[in-house]
Amino acid sequence: MTTDPVDAGPVVRYECDGPVATVTMNRPAYRNAQNSAMTYALDSAFSEAAADDGVRVVVLAGAGEHFSAGHDIGSPGRDEHLSFPRRAGLWWDHSGRSGAERRFARESEVYLGMCRRWRELPKPLIASVQGACVAGGLTLAWVCDLIVASEDAFFADPVVRMGIPGVEYFAHPWVMPPRIAKELLYTGDRMSARRAYEVGMVNRVVPRDALAAETRALAGRIARMPRMGLALTKRAVNQAEDLQGLHSGLDSAFALHHLAHAHNAETSGDPLAGMDARSMSRSTGAES
Repeated sequence: MTTDPVDAGPVVRYECDGPVATVTMNRPAYRNAQNSAMTYALDSAFSEAAADDGVRVVVLAGAGEHFSAGHDIGSPGRDEHLSFPRRAGLWWDHSGRSGAERRFARESEVYLGMCRRWRELPKPLIASVQGACVAGGLTLAWVCDLIVASEDAFFADPVVRMGIPGVEYFAHPWVMPPRIAKELLYTGDRMSARRAYEVGMVNRVVPRDALAAETRALAGRIARMPRMGLALTKRAVNQAEDLQGLHSGLDSAFALHHLAHAHNAETSGDPLAGMDARSMSRSTGAES
């Protein structure tokens, strides 16, 4: 089990309550920023839930005040240089590589690849979102089938400030209308939970102190449905999204994402264009 050096616990907690498994990101000191250790721990937890016949529904949550502030680009636990066993694709190990080869190989695995893998989990997956759901946090919520958000939750993808056209799992035009997606990206501003509900990105908005209970109640209700029926329904809707261009759109946007990284590296010497966790946090007003 992987532990975090600051939060002194597993980076992901896995718990079962009857037919509902809850997978909790557990780096609250860093707003559940996703390092590779967390990514692979999430994958292990989802795999465990998929294999457990007693689990009918999975909930994804974040410990502490925030769901997830995105990918880890600056915590003491940042581990992008380390090698991990490949699970999401057949790209070679990124460690020891350089330039675009290093970044493309790694992000094909831990960002785009893992999100696609988790989207195909053959059991309903519900995101329980509070506080910040920013950049890489969006990708985690978007691979879920349903999103329940607290009234204080907010959503943002400010990476255009880096000169990059959105996060790697570019589902924006499928989870919200295209003009709303452009506004989210062009401004980098927060979208409130209520606004996210209005544009169809979020299923329910509930008081913060009721978030866990309301999510659990929804999961319990869904868990009473036939398992095979749920799995096939999920596959049918996912296939419809893919027929609407989601799969090929993700590939196209991912290529543009890496063109932007390469442009930044060539013109400024920094693939992130000088932005770090603190400046990205300030850009959405998320810094405490």
